[in-house]
Amino acid sequence: MTRSYPPVSIFGVPTDVGAGHRGTRMGPEALRIAGLAEALRARGVDVVDRGNVEGPANPWQPPVEGYRHLEQVVAWNRAVRERSLAELREGRMPVMMGGDHCLAIGSIAAVADHCREQGRELRILWLDAHSDFNTSSVTPSGNIHGMPVACLCGLGPDALTGIGDHVPAISPSQVKQIGIRSVDAEEKRLVKEYGLDIYDMRYIDEMGMKRTMQQALEGLHDGVHLHVSFDVDMLDPAIAPGTGTPVPGGLNYREAQLVMEMIADTGRMASLDIVEVSPPLDDCNTTAELAVDMVESLFGKSTLMRD
Repeated sequence: MTRSYPPVSIFGVPTDVGAGHRGTRMGPEALRIAGLAEALRARGVDVVDRGNVEGPANPWQPPVEGYRHLEQVVAWNRAVRERSLAELREGRMPVMMGGDHCLAIGSIAAVADHCREQGRELRILWLDAHSDFNTSSVTPSGNIHGMPVACLCGLGPDALTGIGDHVPAISPSQVKQIGIRSVDAEEKRLVKEYGLDIYDMRYIDEMGMKRTMQQALEGLHDGVHLHVSFDVDMLDPAIAPGTGTPVPGGLNYREAQLVMEMIADTGRMASLDIVEVSPPLDDCNTTAELAVDMVESLFGKSTLMRD
């Protein structure tokens, strides 16, 4: 089956300001070198590369009151929200090339505002090894790339929870998390308290990836905007070594392909983050190339023509 996609705008966000390791600032260029735009064009997608958004340098300072580089994280996320919202209002699909996962605060705040403007429902698939639901009171590190889901749900400093036009930007019920296998001790309590819908690796092992994805994608219809936030550390580090927070026991290649293919089958994906590619930790750009392979599947690549 041939599926049409809206025109796509890719843009880079070259920063590691929210992370605990330097390197994801080089992620956008690694994805370009791996041929992201060319791969999508080969699938018949109208793609424009908008270049990179700009923001402050990483000062590489310790946390202050539980948040590391808060001022810089806010600046980058405001820039991401502005760029994402502009593309959405032009009828284009924003594809953000990170950068670390703190940037999802800006990209998802933009999508949430756009959905309110359009009267559409929002569903978020958070593909990650981590639940990213920390706050300043429970974080062991202060790194804000471990906090974006909490901030989007209204838990965090006003400067981050108020990035968009509405606080909270989203509710926990709008998020489905897949591939989780690393949750900090106190973060587990918050996840339980707020009822996050998490399909962790034990659940995937017990139920299988097909059933997991069927449940995560249940209820999608024409009025739903599906946002996919793809952190490459969802993948097992044996196949995706180039990331700053690798956790053993992640998705293997075939499991990850099934995730992407089943998302593509819905025809509902309308915005995308690709984050946490860290070239200094990679092996000959393997992780960026694998990420591009996965994104091709999100845009309909499959072995056979399927209905």
